Amino acid sequence: MNKRHYLTGLILFSAMGSSLALAQQPPAAPPMPMSFFVTSSGSGKGADLGGLAGADQRCQTLAQAAGSTKTFHAYLSTGKPAVNARDRIGQGPWYNAKGARVAKDLADLHGDTLEAARLGNNLTKATAFTEKGDAIKGFGDMPNQHDMLTGSRPDGTAYPDSADHTCKNWTSSTDGTAQLGHFDRTGGGNTSWNSAHPSRGCSQENLVSTGGAGLFYCFATN
Repeated sequence: MNKRHYLTGLILFSAMGSSLALAQQPPAAPPMPMSFFVTSSGSGKGADLGGLAGADQRCQTLAQAAGSTKTFHAYLSTGKPAVNARDRIGQGPWYNAKGARVAKDLADLHGDTLEAARLGNNLTKATAFTEKGDAIKGFGDMPNQHDMLTGSRPDGTAYPDSADHTCKNWTSSTDGTAQLGHFDRTGGGNTSWNSAHPSRGCSQENLVSTGGAGLFYCFATN
């Protein structure tokens, strides 16, 4: 066998070996199904979401329209009776519409331990998408819509005082205020994803003027 034939055979053998190795590799794992999203639109009535039941239904309707079969709840707390947002959303882990993990469990999501607080969850502008997988306008965009309705303290619990932090338990589009989070972790002195500052009021106009659109977080409970 001359040198040319030898080299040709060696190349063919190497190519066959590479093809065989590729064929034997296991297929890539499919992306994790969506279990977290930001609502692509609000109720149209400001912070009046029809209470927790109405907010949950909106999460469910949007999720089903996006093809999900999971059960979703809104990340919202209420005053009296006190309901904690963190107690409504299952145990995790939660993945966005593109398969990226946002948080592995409740402790990770809320920074319950020193280590979890130091590392922080993965809920940011780069991961907090709508149920359609669309990005949301944040601080610096026009218009800024980074305010998320939560009614919650940083640990995901309801406020214990008598003030209104939930626009009358998400039934008011006039009186009251709502505690808001910044999904993009940007703007103002407190950049918490779930407890940055209160709104100027409960109407759609007040929510917009504060820097939002009446949007909120939805998490799968299963």
